[in-house]
Amino acid sequence: MPTLHWIGKEKVVSHHQDVPYRVLEYKYGFTADKGEQTEPTNSGNKIIQGDNLEALKSLLPEYEGKIKCIYIDPPYNTGNENWVYNDNVNHPKIKKWLGEVVGKDGEDLSRHDKWLCMMYPRLQLLHKLLADDGAIFISIDDNEQANLKLMCDEIFGVRNFIANITWQKKYGPANDAKYFSQTHEFVIVYSKQKELFTHNLVPRDDKQLKAFRNPDNDKRGLWRASDLSARTYSKSGDYIIEGPNGEKYSPPPSRAWIFNQERFFELLKDKRISFGANGKGRPMQKKFLSEIKQGVTVQTWWDRDFAGDNKIARYELKDIFPQNPFDTPKPSSLIIRILQIASDKNSIILDSFAGSGTTAHAVLNLNKQDGGNRKFILVEMEDYANDITAERVKRVTKGYGSGNKKVEGTGGAFDFYELGLPLFDENQNLNEEVGLAKIREYIWFSETRTSLNYDLSDLRDGSDYFLGRKDGTEYYFIYEKEKLTTLDYDALELIKTKGEQYIIYADNCLLPKEFMAKKNIIFKKIPRDITRF
Repeated sequence: MPTLHWIGKEKVVSHHQDVPYRVLEYKYGFTADKGEQTEPTNSGNKIIQGDNLEALKSLLPEYEGKIKCIYIDPPYNTGNENWVYNDNVNHPKIKKWLGEVVGKDGEDLSRHDKWLCMMYPRLQLLHKLLADDGAIFISIDDNEQANLKLMCDEIFGVRNFIANITWQKKYGPANDAKYFSQTHEFVIVYSKQKELFTHNLVPRDDKQLKAFRNPDNDKRGLWRASDLSARTYSKSGDYIIEGPNGEKYSPPPSRAWIFNQERFFELLKDKRISFGANGKGRPMQKKFLSEIKQGVTVQTWWDRDFAGDNKIARYELKDIFPQNPFDTPKPSSLIIRILQIASDKNSIILDSFAGSGTTAHAVLNLNKQDGGNRKFILVEMEDYANDITAERVKRVTKGYGSGNKKVEGTGGAFDFYELGLPLFDENQNLNEEVGLAKIREYIWFSETRTSLNYDLSDLRDGSDYFLGRKDGTEYYFIYEKEKLTTLDYDALELIKTKGEQYIIYADNCLLPKEFMAKKNIIFKKIPRDITRF
């Protein structure tokens, strides 16, 4: 398989493993009917402000392998030195990260090297978050499309490539273009495991539905005429069909009828063959709308009628923000098409380059259309994460515009977070500044991949070592800030629950191995045995 090499690759291939796990600091909740609130909405919808590399790492305990559909619109790396949405990788935060991770070599990186260094560890973490039956959709243009394809081949696997969609971003030509008028971009699609990837047909549009009629009032309902000839020749399909007016029809040259003669007469008897409105046309098969797939297979060419374009996107965003902050947003209709194909009504959708929040807009609109309960997770590192990204979602849920441009709200809620402190310090010990509640939450996630179902904020240091019970196993975290803890016979006196098995964390253990085996006790040393995501 062809491989992609660039300056700094060896420094970033496994860098996702070294990214610190940071806790998510809750800031506020929002519901369409109540507005902002101090208490979490627990809606499942999240907007996170912070570097998406670290934010993706922070999502792993709860969401690893659970994201059904990922859509990202990363910087296109056009070479423009002014940082704007979808442009380059010379943002101060990215440059700082490159200097720290790649080191001195980073000074010699081309803009393509920088882009690849930036994207590789992020795609590694996105791969971890993606469900086995899920798919990732990545918008890109010609600046990095070839590099992105090879990089995804390496991370997701060549065999898991699904499609390279061509999206018509502009309707008309740009007459001032130097060479060619660029009217398209790409959406590259990969699955986690192709054999498990589940996808949907998209609903037929009005134009497609108009092809179905019922001129003969057939009781089976609407139908359209379908060609009876096959592309290849077969002897069994080479026969003469006689129409109701006595006219005879042969297959086209070098072709044959789809059905053999016996099957044709069965269809004719069942009134599934049409010879036109006046009975003088060539024979056609009647395909009933009620009997065929309730949707169409998606093609890899998406025009503005199917998925919208940049002009539609700008008008859409301007209706929400009269002073449109973005030049090249994506239309929510593009994301809706992706969601129709690659999500179900209860899927979790992730966008780690959230920008203006189009993905959340699309999720909310589609949920309103089909009664779905999809959840969105947005990550945006820029300062506008609250003022634009989250604000757009607020306006979409409540409704926006006025007069004949008024758009009804979708309803909904979300919780807003910022990246907090790392859970482990530079010596890989637990960072006590994050608070005991966050530490206990992490331990429980690492063991069970589920959320603690009680209020952690009321816990006091050392007040309760019991974490919870799952599938017959009791979990204990014997930890205190000011002293080392020991699992011994005295510590066992604190255990009041009865389980089939016990997993107990502590700094040390003095219990005999034979005793622990007999009592089904598994000791895990703090911090050595704490899982690192």
